[in-house]
Amino acid sequence: MNISSSQISSISSIKANAVGTVGYYNGKVYKYGQAGAVNLARGKMCIAPAVVANHINLSFQTAPAVGDKVVYVTLGATAATADQYLDGQFVVQDGTGEGRAYPISGNLATDSAGTCKVYLKEPIDTAGALSEANVDLIANPYSGVLVTVADQLDMAVGVPVVAITASYYGWFQTAGPCATLIDETLAIGVAVTIGSSVAGAVEAADGAGEAIVGVVASTGGVDTEYQLINLTIDQGMR
Repeated sequence: MNISSSQISSISSIKANAVGTVGYYNGKVYKYGQAGAVNLARGKMCIAPAVVANHINLSFQTAPAVGDKVVYVTLGATAATADQYLDGQFVVQDGTGEGRAYPISGNLATDSAGTCKVYLKEPIDTAGALSEANVDLIANPYSGVLVTVADQLDMAVGVPVVAITASYYGWFQTAGPCATLIDETLAIGVAVTIGSSVAGAVEAADGAGEAIVGVVASTGGVDTEYQLINLTIDQGMR
């Protein structure tokens, strides 16, 4: 969808779009998301929330049939809040029906180790089996967004161009030129990744397996300053 400068500069406590919605403005790409429990500063690289370890490799509590859009899974030792997985994915990662991710339209609040009722946007296409621990509940990466930490082990989701209050909704830039916090002095054209020592910063991608999030543009990157980075997180959408 096309968005305006006033939209990307606005935040709200009220959800206006599905999280993860793609927006286009002035040749740049944005994703709509919600901040987590901490305020987000503008110009700092942000990441998706961590996967809940006790909400993966789950078993069906009731075996789903072809055509079902409601499934029941047994959680591990972590409770789930109501609609925690709204706009997320129900992933059949092994066993019967493997190789399919179903978008989630909601879930009920569930106690630790309880049976969670999950609502799907698309019907089950292969019947499931109770004997297999083979499904994952994965939240939308734009639900509960956090500023990067210095371990480079997370999924980058973009840079807010305005400060976003904790739990508020706003837009995160994912492709195109963006003023971004720099850690290190960088030459023009250098590929950058999530910073390893300064939260919210980017640095030179100089190690095996480091995800590229952009390229230094226009001027060389100056340590501790906000310099122009051509973001490439969603480069293919431009």
